Amino acid sequence: MEIVDFAALAPARHADAARILRGALAHVPSAYNGHGEAEAEVALRCGDDDWLGYAALEGGGLVGWIGAIRTYSHGWEIHPLVVAPDQHYRCIGSALMAALEARARSEGVLTLFLGSDDDYGGTTLFGRDLGPDVVGNIATIQMTGRRHPLTFYRRHGYEVVGLLPDVNGAGRPDIMLAKRLTTSRSSA
Repeated sequence: MEIVDFAALAPARHADAARILRGALAHVPSAYNGHGEAEAEVALRCGDDDWLGYAALEGGGLVGWIGAIRTYSHGWEIHPLVVAPDQHYRCIGSALMAALEARARSEGVLTLFLGSDDDYGGTTLFGRDLGPDVVGNIATIQMTGRRHPLTFYRRHGYEVVGLLPDVNGAGRPDIMLAKRLTTSRSSA
């Protein structure tokens, strides 16, 4: 497997990136399932000067990709991280994450963060009224066995730092995760 800068991909590979985005999130009802939505997302990211990404290639084919939006001077939002469904459990996501984290560290980024929606029942937060103690509900999160990426992110050092209740509809939260890339408390 080879990890390359997403910007170095030939434009013809963008269709592959859209296919992977659609396929990786096919189980999520609101994720890039409409005609042209995945293609529009790839085009948006490729045209965004504040976005950077990496692609995983194997045997000449695209098997996954990751991106980050330079949201803050010292914090980037991961968006997206997707691996072709037939390539799961081969450490592709881990390799992409490692490349992005190395790049972030080299550019002085202190924190990476992301939102991981549960609008399909992947965690015990789905379908619940998370108020009035939204923060208290963080301690209750458990997996339901429906392929939610929370376990993957936790294994890579990301922790739940917040919840956005009902942002995808009633009982459909966005779970906010973050990872501090440095142990130093000094600011860069």
